[in-house]
Amino acid sequence: MILTGLALGAVLGFVLQRGRFCVTGAFRDVFVTKNTKWLTAFLIVIAVHSVGFFALSSLGLISARTSELPLLGVILGGFIFGFAIVMAGGCATGTYYRAGEGLVGSWLALITYAGFAAIMKTGVLKPFNEGVRDQTVPLTDIQSTFGISPWILVALLVLAVGAAARYHLNKPKRVVAGLPPRRSGLSHVLLEKTWHPFATAIVVGLIAIVAWPLSAAAGRNAGLGITTPSSNLVNLLVSGDTTEYLDWGVMLVVGILVGSYIAAKASGEFRVRVPSAQIAVRSITGGALMGVGAALAGGCTIGNAMVETAQFSYQGWLSFAFMLLGTGAAAKVFIIGHKRAEESAPAPRAPRPPPPR
Repeated sequence: MILTGLALGAVLGFVLQRGRFCVTGAFRDVFVTKNTKWLTAFLIVIAVHSVGFFALSSLGLISARTSELPLLGVILGGFIFGFAIVMAGGCATGTYYRAGEGLVGSWLALITYAGFAAIMKTGVLKPFNEGVRDQTVPLTDIQSTFGISPWILVALLVLAVGAAARYHLNKPKRVVAGLPPRRSGLSHVLLEKTWHPFATAIVVGLIAIVAWPLSAAAGRNAGLGITTPSSNLVNLLVSGDTTEYLDWGVMLVVGILVGSYIAAKASGEFRVRVPSAQIAVRSITGGALMGVGAALAGGCTIGNAMVETAQFSYQGWLSFAFMLLGTGAAAKVFIIGHKRAEESAPAPRAPRPPPPR
C-alpha cells in the first residue's frame, strides 16, 4: 500500500511544478509587492482541505490526532523556517519540485533541509529538539477551547476565503500577448497553458484530502507531510533499515521529485542550472535552517500551515503566523534592503579621458 504514496506524490509534484505553486512566493509577495493573490490561493488549499478532512472524520474514515501546544517550539521554529525559505529560495515542497526541474541550488537546499531534519529528529540535536518541544501549554485546537462544532469554523473559513478569492477574481486582468500554442487539447492544458493559482490550489487541496485515507490504509495516521518523511528518507539511505524508515511518507516525497521531473521534462522546462557561489551558500544555509525550524515547529508549510491549520489546531495557525513573520523579516533583509541599497548607491563615475600626448 505504500506505493500509493509514490503515486500521489508524483501527482502532487506534477501539479506543483505546472501550477508554479510556490508558498515562499505567496508569503514573500505580501511584504515585497503587497500582493495577496498567491496567499489567497494558499488559503484556498486550507479551506478545501478542511472541508474534506472533517467530512472524512465525520464518516469515521480517519481519526484526528490532538496534542498539547509546544508554544516555544512553534514560535521559534515557525519564525526560523519562514526566514530560511527566503534564503533557500523555496519552502519544503517548493524545494522538492524545483529540484525536479534541475535547479542545483534547490538540490543543495534539499540535502541540508533533509539532513538537518534528521539531525534534529533522530540525531545529535534530538535532545535539544525534544527539550524545546516538551515545553507545552494545555491547548489543542480552537473548537475544543470554545466547545463548538468544527463545522462552524469550516464555514467561517470558507466564507472568508471565498470573499478574498472573489476580490482577486473581480480585479481587472492584464492581457498579455503570447506565442500561439504548440499543443492542443489535454496536452495544451497540462503541459503548456498557464494554470490559474486558484485552480491549482483546489487541486492541491483535493490531493491533501485523498492523502488521508491512502496514508491510513498504509498504517500511517497522517495526511501530507514533508519534514518527517524527509528525515526518514535520510535515515533510510544511511542505515538501510526499511522496516523502520520506509513508509508511505517517504514514498510521497520521492514521488514529488519524480512528478515534478516528469512535468518539467514534458513541458520543456527542465534544465540543469548551476547557481553562483553566493546563492549556493545561501541555499545550503537556508536548507539547514529549514530543517531546524520545521523540526522545532512540528512541521513545515505543508504539515503545519496546511494540514494542521485545516484541523484548526493552535500549532497550525500559530506556526503559520510566525512563518509569515519570518518570511517578512528575511524579505526585508535580502530583498527590500538590497533594493534600497542599490537605489541609494552613488552612480558610477564616468572614466576620465586619457591625458593628451
